[in-house]
Amino acid sequence: MPKHADLPKPFAELGIDVEFLKALAKMGFTEPSEVQSKLIPVALAGRDILGQARTGTGKTAAFGLPILQRLDPAERLQALCLAPTRELAVQVTAELRRLAVFSKIRIVTVYGGQKVAAQLHQLGRKPHFVVGTPGRVLDFMNRRVLDISRIRFAVLDEVDRMLDIGFRDDIKRILSRITEPHQTIFVSATIDEEIRRLAGPFMKDPEFVNVSRDRLTVDEVEQSYVTTEEHDKFRVLRLILEQENPPVAIVFCRTKHAARKLAKKLFDAGIDAKEIHGDLMQRKRERVMELFRRHQLRVLVATDLAARGIDVSAISHIINYDIPEDPEVYVHRIGRTGRMGARGVAITFVRGEQGKELTNIEKLINREVPRRDVRGFEPAEAQHRHDERRHRPERKPPELAAATAGPSDAEPPKKPKTLGGRFRPSRRRRR
Repeated sequence: MPKHADLPKPFAELGIDVEFLKALAKMGFTEPSEVQSKLIPVALAGRDILGQARTGTGKTAAFGLPILQRLDPAERLQALCLAPTRELAVQVTAELRRLAVFSKIRIVTVYGGQKVAAQLHQLGRKPHFVVGTPGRVLDFMNRRVLDISRIRFAVLDEVDRMLDIGFRDDIKRILSRITEPHQTIFVSATIDEEIRRLAGPFMKDPEFVNVSRDRLTVDEVEQSYVTTEEHDKFRVLRLILEQENPPVAIVFCRTKHAARKLAKKLFDAGIDAKEIHGDLMQRKRERVMELFRRHQLRVLVATDLAARGIDVSAISHIINYDIPEDPEVYVHRIGRTGRMGARGVAITFVRGEQGKELTNIEKLINREVPRRDVRGFEPAEAQHRHDERRHRPERKPPELAAATAGPSDAEPPKKPKTLGGRFRPSRRRRR
Protein backbone atom coordinates (compact mmCIF):
# COMPACT_ATOMS: atom_id res chain seq x y z
CA MET A 1 0.00 0.00 0.00
CA PRO A 2 1.43 3.42 -0.94
CA LYS A 3 2.70 5.58 1.92
CA HIS A 4 1.25 9.06 2.44
CA ALA A 5 4.50 10.61 1.27
CA ASP A 6 4.13 8.80 -2.05
CA LEU A 7 0.59 10.02 -2.74
CA PRO A 8 0.12 12.29 -5.78
CA LYS A 9 -0.09 15.80 -4.27
CA PRO A 10 -1.44 17.48 -7.44
CA PHE A 11 -4.59 15.34 -7.16
CA ALA A 12 -4.83 16.10 -3.45
CA GLU A 13 -4.77 19.80 -4.31
CA LEU A 14 -7.81 19.22 -6.53
CA GLY A 15 -9.71 17.90 -3.50
CA ILE A 16 -9.31 14.13 -3.90
CA ASP A 17 -9.45 12.11 -0.66
CA VAL A 18 -6.69 9.83 0.63
CA GLU A 19 -8.33 6.47 -0.24
CA PHE A 20 -8.54 7.51 -3.89
CA LEU A 21 -5.07 9.08 -3.83
CA LYS A 22 -3.78 5.65 -2.79
CA ALA A 23 -5.53 4.10 -5.80
CA LEU A 24 -4.01 6.71 -8.12
CA ALA A 25 -0.56 6.05 -6.70
CA LYS A 26 -1.05 2.31 -7.20
CA MET A 27 -2.05 2.97 -10.81
CA GLY A 28 1.05 5.10 -11.32
CA PHE A 29 -0.70 8.46 -11.80
CA THR A 30 1.24 11.41 -10.45
CA GLU A 31 -0.05 14.41 -12.41
CA PRO A 32 -3.64 15.10 -13.51
CA SER A 33 -4.35 15.62 -17.19
CA GLU A 34 -5.81 18.91 -18.36
CA VAL A 35 -9.39 17.63 -18.41
CA GLN A 36 -8.95 16.19 -14.91
CA SER A 37 -7.54 19.45 -13.57
CA LYS A 38 -10.48 21.44 -14.92
CA LEU A 39 -13.38 19.02 -14.51
CA ILE A 40 -12.70 17.51 -11.06
CA PRO A 41 -13.14 20.73 -9.01
CA VAL A 42 -16.36 21.61 -10.88
CA ALA A 43 -17.73 18.10 -10.36
CA LEU A 44 -16.83 18.12 -6.66
CA ALA A 45 -18.79 21.38 -6.36
CA GLY A 46 -21.90 19.56 -7.61
CA ARG A 47 -22.36 21.52 -10.85
CA ASP A 48 -23.87 19.97 -13.99
CA ILE A 49 -21.15 19.69 -16.65
CA LEU A 50 -20.80 19.56 -20.40
CA GLY A 51 -17.23 18.32 -20.82
CA GLN A 52 -15.46 18.34 -24.17
CA ALA A 53 -12.14 16.54 -24.48
CA ARG A 54 -10.59 14.35 -27.12
CA THR A 55 -9.99 10.65 -26.74
CA GLY A 56 -7.10 9.55 -24.58
CA THR A 57 -7.14 12.50 -22.20
CA GLY A 58 -8.40 10.76 -19.04
CA LYS A 59 -12.10 11.61 -19.03
CA THR A 60 -13.13 8.51 -17.03
CA ALA A 61 -11.04 9.51 -14.00
CA ALA A 62 -12.14 13.12 -14.47
CA PHE A 63 -15.80 12.31 -13.79
CA GLY A 64 -15.21 9.07 -11.87
CA LEU A 65 -13.07 10.36 -9.01
CA PRO A 66 -15.48 13.13 -7.86
CA ILE A 67 -18.50 10.82 -8.05
CA LEU A 68 -16.83 7.88 -6.27
CA GLN A 69 -15.67 10.22 -3.53
CA ARG A 70 -19.19 11.53 -2.93
CA LEU A 71 -20.94 8.14 -2.88
CA ASP A 72 -22.22 6.84 0.46
CA PRO A 73 -21.29 3.16 0.99
CA ALA A 74 -24.25 2.82 3.36
CA GLU A 75 -26.77 3.71 0.64
CA ARG A 76 -27.93 1.70 -2.38
CA LEU A 77 -27.69 2.67 -6.07
CA GLN A 78 -26.60 6.30 -6.38
CA ALA A 79 -24.85 6.66 -9.74
CA LEU A 80 -25.44 5.65 -13.37
CA CYS A 81 -23.08 5.94 -16.34
CA LEU A 82 -24.29 5.29 -19.90
CA ALA A 83 -21.79 4.25 -22.59
CA PRO A 84 -22.39 3.68 -26.32
CA THR A 85 -20.76 0.26 -26.68
CA ARG A 86 -20.29 -2.90 -24.63
CA GLU A 87 -16.52 -2.55 -24.83
CA LEU A 88 -16.58 1.00 -23.48
CA ALA A 89 -18.97 0.02 -20.67
CA VAL A 90 -16.60 -2.77 -19.60
CA GLN A 91 -13.62 -0.44 -19.89
CA VAL A 92 -15.22 2.32 -17.78
CA THR A 93 -16.23 -0.22 -15.13
CA ALA A 94 -12.69 -1.59 -14.92
CA GLU A 95 -11.27 1.93 -14.57
CA LEU A 96 -13.77 2.88 -11.85
CA ARG A 97 -13.04 -0.31 -9.94
CA ARG A 98 -9.32 0.44 -9.98
CA LEU A 99 -10.03 3.92 -8.66
CA ALA A 100 -12.31 2.51 -5.92
CA VAL A 101 -10.02 -0.35 -4.87
CA PHE A 102 -9.45 1.07 -1.37
CA SER A 103 -13.10 2.02 -0.82
CA LYS A 104 -16.25 -0.02 -0.17
CA ILE A 105 -17.97 1.13 -3.37
CA ARG A 106 -19.47 -1.66 -5.51
CA ILE A 107 -19.62 -1.10 -9.28
CA VAL A 108 -21.34 -3.36 -11.82
CA THR A 109 -21.80 -3.24 -15.58
CA VAL A 110 -24.84 -4.26 -17.66
CA TYR A 111 -24.94 -4.61 -21.43
CA GLY A 112 -26.45 -6.68 -24.21
CA GLY A 113 -24.99 -9.91 -25.52
CA GLN A 114 -24.51 -11.42 -22.06
CA LYS A 115 -26.87 -13.65 -20.07
CA VAL A 116 -29.52 -11.63 -18.28
CA ALA A 117 -29.43 -13.94 -15.24
CA ALA A 118 -25.76 -13.21 -14.57
CA GLN A 119 -26.33 -9.47 -14.69
CA LEU A 120 -29.44 -9.74 -12.51
CA HIS A 121 -27.28 -11.54 -9.95
CA GLN A 122 -24.82 -8.63 -10.03
CA LEU A 123 -27.63 -6.12 -9.55
CA GLY A 124 -28.86 -8.19 -6.62
CA ARG A 125 -25.61 -7.40 -4.79
CA LYS A 126 -26.88 -3.85 -4.29
CA PRO A 127 -24.27 -1.87 -6.24
CA HIS A 128 -23.63 1.81 -5.64
CA PHE A 129 -22.66 2.55 -9.26
CA VAL A 130 -24.05 0.98 -12.46
CA VAL A 131 -22.36 1.35 -15.85
CA GLY A 132 -24.26 0.16 -18.91
CA THR A 133 -25.38 0.54 -22.48
CA PRO A 134 -28.70 2.37 -22.99
CA GLY A 135 -30.51 -0.64 -24.43
CA ARG A 136 -29.79 -3.02 -21.55
CA VAL A 137 -30.28 -0.33 -18.89
CA LEU A 138 -33.71 0.48 -20.34
CA ASP A 139 -34.54 -3.21 -20.55
CA PHE A 140 -33.78 -3.73 -16.84
CA MET A 141 -35.72 -0.60 -15.96
CA ASN A 142 -38.77 -1.94 -17.81
CA ARG A 143 -38.36 -5.28 -15.99
CA ARG A 144 -38.44 -3.29 -12.73
CA VAL A 145 -35.13 -4.72 -11.57
CA LEU A 146 -33.21 -1.46 -11.95
CA ASP A 147 -34.62 1.59 -10.19
CA ILE A 148 -32.78 4.80 -11.04
CA SER A 149 -35.45 7.20 -9.81
CA ARG A 150 -33.39 8.30 -6.79
CA ILE A 151 -29.86 8.29 -8.15
CA ARG A 152 -27.73 11.34 -7.37
CA PHE A 153 -25.32 11.18 -10.31
CA ALA A 154 -25.98 10.58 -14.02
CA VAL A 155 -23.11 10.41 -16.52
CA LEU A 156 -23.26 10.08 -20.29
CA ASP A 157 -19.89 9.06 -21.72
CA GLU A 158 -19.12 9.62 -25.44
CA VAL A 159 -22.45 11.35 -26.01
CA ASP A 160 -21.77 12.11 -29.67
CA ARG A 161 -21.14 8.43 -30.34
CA MET A 162 -24.43 7.48 -28.66
CA LEU A 163 -26.27 9.92 -30.89
CA ASP A 164 -24.48 8.52 -33.95
CA ILE A 165 -25.66 5.02 -33.08
CA GLY A 166 -29.23 6.23 -32.55
CA PHE A 167 -29.66 6.17 -28.77
CA ARG A 168 -31.31 9.60 -28.50
CA ASP A 169 -34.78 8.28 -27.60
CA ASP A 170 -33.40 5.70 -25.15
CA ILE A 171 -31.33 8.40 -23.43
CA LYS A 172 -34.40 10.60 -23.04
CA ARG A 173 -36.45 7.73 -21.60
CA ILE A 174 -33.73 6.84 -19.10
CA LEU A 175 -32.98 10.37 -17.89
CA SER A 176 -36.69 11.19 -17.57
CA ARG A 177 -37.05 8.40 -14.98
CA ILE A 178 -34.80 10.21 -12.50
CA THR A 179 -37.15 12.02 -10.14
CA GLU A 180 -34.80 13.24 -7.39
CA PRO A 181 -32.39 16.21 -7.67
CA HIS A 182 -29.13 14.95 -9.17
CA GLN A 183 -25.92 15.98 -10.87
CA THR A 184 -25.68 15.33 -14.63
CA ILE A 185 -22.38 15.12 -16.51
CA PHE A 186 -22.08 14.78 -20.29
CA VAL A 187 -18.59 14.08 -21.62
CA SER A 188 -17.72 13.78 -25.27
CA ALA A 189 -15.03 14.32 -27.87
CA THR A 190 -17.28 16.93 -29.51
CA ILE A 191 -20.10 19.08 -28.15
CA ASP A 192 -22.35 20.39 -30.91
CA GLU A 193 -25.79 21.98 -31.01
CA GLU A 194 -27.53 18.61 -31.14
CA ILE A 195 -25.88 17.54 -27.89
CA ARG A 196 -26.74 20.87 -26.28
CA ARG A 197 -30.41 20.42 -27.29
CA LEU A 198 -30.41 16.93 -25.81
CA ALA A 199 -28.83 18.12 -22.57
CA GLY A 200 -31.08 21.18 -22.17
CA PRO A 201 -34.11 19.55 -20.44
CA PHE A 202 -31.94 17.41 -18.15
CA MET A 203 -29.39 19.96 -16.95
CA LYS A 204 -29.50 23.05 -14.79
CA ASP A 205 -27.09 25.83 -15.70
CA PRO A 206 -24.30 23.45 -16.81
CA GLU A 207 -20.65 24.44 -16.73
CA PHE A 208 -18.99 24.01 -20.13
CA VAL A 209 -15.51 22.52 -19.68
CA ASN A 210 -13.66 22.50 -22.99
CA VAL A 211 -10.04 21.41 -23.08
CA SER A 212 -9.87 20.54 -26.76
CA ARG A 213 -9.63 24.19 -27.89
CA ASP A 214 -10.50 23.01 -31.38
CA ARG A 215 -7.20 21.09 -31.36
CA LEU A 216 -7.00 17.39 -32.03
CA THR A 217 -4.99 15.26 -29.62
CA VAL A 218 -2.76 13.78 -32.31
CA ASP A 219 0.38 15.78 -31.56
CA GLU A 220 2.20 12.76 -30.18
CA VAL A 221 1.22 10.52 -33.10
CA GLU A 222 3.66 10.08 -35.98
CA GLN A 223 1.30 10.01 -38.96
CA SER A 224 2.04 8.87 -42.50
CA TYR A 225 0.37 7.24 -45.49
CA VAL A 226 1.38 4.54 -47.95
CA THR A 227 0.15 4.55 -51.53
CA THR A 228 -0.95 1.04 -52.42
CA GLU A 229 -3.64 -0.65 -54.46
CA GLU A 230 -6.11 -3.13 -52.99
CA HIS A 231 -4.28 -6.25 -54.15
CA ASP A 232 -1.00 -5.02 -52.60
CA LYS A 233 -2.34 -4.08 -49.16
CA PHE A 234 -1.67 -7.37 -47.43
CA ARG A 235 1.90 -7.53 -48.70
CA VAL A 236 2.54 -3.98 -47.45
CA LEU A 237 0.96 -4.77 -44.08
CA ARG A 238 3.20 -7.80 -43.58
CA LEU A 239 6.30 -5.77 -44.41
CA ILE A 240 5.32 -3.03 -41.94
CA LEU A 241 4.63 -5.53 -39.16
CA GLU A 242 7.98 -7.22 -39.83
CA GLN A 243 9.98 -4.00 -40.00
CA GLU A 244 8.26 -2.01 -37.24
CA ASN A 245 7.67 -5.05 -35.00
CA PRO A 246 4.97 -3.27 -32.95
CA PRO A 247 4.36 -4.82 -29.51
CA VAL A 248 0.65 -3.94 -29.62
CA ALA A 249 -1.16 -2.75 -32.76
CA ILE A 250 -4.67 -2.22 -34.08
CA VAL A 251 -5.43 -2.67 -37.78
CA PHE A 252 -8.69 -0.98 -38.78
CA CYS A 253 -10.93 -2.29 -41.57
CA ARG A 254 -14.08 -0.71 -42.92
CA THR A 255 -16.33 -3.81 -42.84
CA LYS A 256 -16.83 -6.88 -40.67
CA HIS A 257 -16.16 -9.19 -43.61
CA ALA A 258 -12.86 -7.43 -44.35
CA ALA A 259 -11.77 -7.67 -40.69
CA ARG A 260 -12.63 -11.37 -40.55
CA LYS A 261 -10.78 -12.12 -43.79
CA LEU A 262 -7.70 -10.08 -42.87
CA ALA A 263 -7.39 -11.61 -39.39
CA LYS A 264 -7.43 -15.10 -40.91
CA LYS A 265 -4.80 -14.19 -43.51
CA LEU A 266 -2.53 -12.75 -40.82
CA PHE A 267 -2.99 -15.78 -38.59
CA ASP A 268 -2.29 -18.14 -41.50
CA ALA A 269 0.88 -16.13 -42.20
CA GLY A 270 2.11 -16.81 -38.67
CA ILE A 271 1.20 -13.41 -37.18
CA ASP A 272 -0.55 -13.37 -33.80
CA ALA A 273 -3.81 -11.64 -34.79
CA LYS A 274 -7.48 -11.82 -33.88
CA GLU A 275 -10.55 -9.92 -35.02
CA ILE A 276 -13.19 -7.91 -33.19
CA HIS A 277 -16.42 -6.68 -34.77
CA GLY A 278 -20.19 -6.60 -34.28
CA ASP A 279 -20.88 -10.15 -35.51
CA LEU A 280 -18.54 -11.73 -32.99
CA MET A 281 -20.28 -13.45 -30.06
CA GLN A 282 -20.05 -11.41 -26.88
CA ARG A 283 -18.13 -14.08 -25.01
CA LYS A 284 -15.52 -14.25 -27.75
CA ARG A 285 -15.28 -10.45 -27.96
CA GLU A 286 -14.60 -10.28 -24.25
CA ARG A 287 -11.97 -13.02 -24.50
CA VAL A 288 -10.20 -11.25 -27.36
CA MET A 289 -10.28 -7.90 -25.56
CA GLU A 290 -8.93 -9.48 -22.37
CA LEU A 291 -5.98 -10.94 -24.30
CA PHE A 292 -5.38 -7.57 -25.92
CA ARG A 293 -5.53 -5.65 -22.63
CA ARG A 294 -2.98 -8.03 -21.13
CA HIS A 295 -0.74 -7.58 -24.18
CA GLN A 296 -1.04 -11.30 -24.91
CA LEU A 297 -2.28 -10.49 -28.41
CA ARG A 298 -0.01 -8.59 -30.77
CA VAL A 299 -2.39 -7.47 -33.53
CA LEU A 300 -6.08 -6.68 -33.17
CA VAL A 301 -8.03 -6.39 -36.44
CA ALA A 302 -11.04 -4.18 -35.74
CA THR A 303 -13.94 -2.36 -37.32
CA ASP A 304 -14.95 1.12 -36.19
CA LEU A 305 -17.08 -0.47 -33.49
CA ALA A 306 -13.82 -0.51 -31.54
CA ALA A 307 -12.64 2.98 -32.47
CA ARG A 308 -13.94 4.45 -29.23
CA GLY A 309 -14.42 1.28 -27.23
CA ILE A 310 -10.80 0.35 -26.68
CA ASP A 311 -8.65 1.90 -23.99
CA VAL A 312 -5.54 -0.26 -23.82
CA SER A 313 -2.26 1.13 -22.59
CA ALA A 314 0.86 1.11 -24.75
CA ILE A 315 -0.80 0.66 -28.15
CA SER A 316 2.17 1.57 -30.31
CA HIS A 317 0.72 1.39 -33.84
CA ILE A 318 -2.57 2.12 -35.57
CA ILE A 319 -2.77 0.93 -39.17
CA ASN A 320 -5.70 2.09 -41.27
CA TYR A 321 -5.93 -0.84 -43.68
CA ASP A 322 -9.02 0.90 -45.08
CA ILE A 323 -8.99 4.69 -44.98
CA PRO A 324 -12.24 5.95 -43.38
CA GLU A 325 -14.64 8.07 -45.41
CA ASP A 326 -15.35 10.30 -42.40
CA PRO A 327 -12.23 12.20 -41.24
CA GLU A 328 -13.60 12.30 -37.67
CA VAL A 329 -13.41 8.50 -37.64
CA TYR A 330 -9.73 8.78 -38.55
CA VAL A 331 -9.14 10.94 -35.48
CA HIS A 332 -10.98 8.50 -33.23
CA ARG A 333 -8.97 5.61 -34.65
CA ILE A 334 -5.53 7.12 -34.21
CA GLY A 335 -6.59 8.39 -30.78
CA ARG A 336 -6.02 4.82 -29.57
CA THR A 337 -2.26 5.46 -29.66
CA GLY A 338 -0.09 8.33 -28.49
CA ARG A 339 -2.10 8.52 -25.27
CA MET A 340 -1.20 10.50 -22.18
CA GLY A 341 1.98 11.83 -23.81
CA ALA A 342 3.27 8.49 -25.11
CA ARG A 343 4.63 8.19 -28.66
CA GLY A 344 2.43 6.50 -31.23
CA VAL A 345 2.54 5.64 -34.93
CA ALA A 346 -0.40 5.83 -37.36
CA ILE A 347 -0.07 4.52 -40.91
CA THR A 348 -2.87 4.81 -43.47
CA PHE A 349 -3.16 2.85 -46.71
CA VAL A 350 -4.41 5.06 -49.55
CA ARG A 351 -5.43 3.84 -53.00
CA GLY A 352 -4.83 6.00 -56.06
CA GLU A 353 -8.42 7.22 -56.23
CA GLN A 354 -8.67 8.05 -52.49
CA GLY A 355 -6.81 11.34 -52.55
CA LYS A 356 -9.97 13.21 -51.58
CA GLU A 357 -10.36 11.23 -48.35
CA LEU A 358 -6.75 11.95 -47.41
CA THR A 359 -7.18 15.66 -48.18
CA ASN A 360 -10.29 15.83 -45.96
CA ILE A 361 -8.31 14.29 -43.10
CA GLU A 362 -5.49 16.79 -43.54
CA LYS A 363 -7.98 19.68 -43.49
CA LEU A 364 -9.53 18.41 -40.24
CA ILE A 365 -6.26 17.88 -38.39
CA ASN A 366 -4.75 21.01 -39.97
CA ARG A 367 -1.51 19.34 -40.98
CA GLU A 368 -0.06 17.52 -43.94
CA VAL A 369 0.27 13.75 -43.62
CA PRO A 370 3.62 12.77 -45.21
CA ARG A 371 4.02 9.89 -47.61
CA ARG A 372 5.87 6.83 -46.36
CA ASP A 373 8.00 4.41 -48.37
CA VAL A 374 8.02 0.82 -47.17
CA ARG A 375 11.39 -0.84 -47.56
CA GLY A 376 11.24 -3.80 -49.93
CA PHE A 377 7.81 -2.98 -51.33
CA GLU A 378 7.32 -2.67 -55.06
CA PRO A 379 3.79 -2.44 -56.47
CA ALA A 380 2.61 -5.60 -58.21
CA GLU A 381 2.37 -3.87 -61.61
CA ALA A 382 5.90 -2.50 -61.37
CA GLN A 383 7.21 -5.90 -60.27
CA HIS A 384 5.42 -7.58 -63.19
CA ARG A 385 6.96 -5.14 -65.67
CA HIS A 386 10.39 -5.69 -64.13
CA ASP A 387 10.05 -9.48 -64.46
CA GLU A 388 8.90 -9.13 -68.06
CA ARG A 389 11.96 -7.04 -68.91
CA ARG A 390 14.19 -9.48 -67.11
CA HIS A 391 12.92 -12.63 -68.83
CA ARG A 392 12.04 -11.20 -72.25
CA PRO A 393 14.39 -12.65 -75.00
CA GLU A 394 16.70 -10.16 -76.68
CA ARG A 395 15.19 -8.87 -79.89
CA LYS A 396 17.47 -8.70 -82.97
CA PRO A 397 17.15 -6.16 -85.77
CA PRO A 398 15.13 -7.56 -88.69
CA GLU A 399 18.06 -7.59 -91.14
CA LEU A 400 20.33 -9.29 -88.58
CA ALA A 401 17.63 -11.76 -87.65
CA ALA A 402 17.15 -12.75 -91.32
CA ALA A 403 20.88 -13.15 -91.87
CA THR A 404 21.46 -15.30 -88.83
CA ALA A 405 18.24 -17.27 -88.92
CA GLY A 406 18.77 -21.01 -88.85
CA PRO A 407 16.40 -23.87 -89.42
CA SER A 408 15.07 -23.60 -85.90
CA ASP A 409 14.46 -19.86 -86.32
CA ALA A 410 12.36 -20.21 -89.45
CA GLU A 411 8.66 -19.72 -89.04
CA PRO A 412 6.66 -22.97 -89.13
CA PRO A 413 4.69 -23.50 -92.34
CA LYS A 414 1.21 -22.15 -92.12
CA LYS A 415 -1.64 -24.64 -92.39
CA PRO A 416 -4.00 -24.14 -95.33
CA LYS A 417 -7.17 -22.40 -94.34
CA THR A 418 -10.30 -24.53 -94.21
CA LEU A 419 -13.92 -23.62 -94.09
CA GLY A 420 -14.15 -24.81 -90.54
CA GLY A 421 -16.82 -26.77 -88.75
CA ARG A 422 -19.55 -24.19 -89.05
CA PHE A 423 -19.44 -24.47 -92.85
CA ARG A 424 -19.85 -28.25 -92.90
CA PRO A 425 -23.04 -29.37 -94.61
CA SER A 426 -25.75 -30.39 -92.21
CA ARG A 427 -26.59 -34.06 -92.01
CA ARG A 428 -29.68 -35.14 -93.84
CA ARG A 429 -32.54 -36.27 -91.68
CA ARG A 430 -33.43 -39.90 -92.18
CA ARG A 431 -36.85 -40.55 -93.54
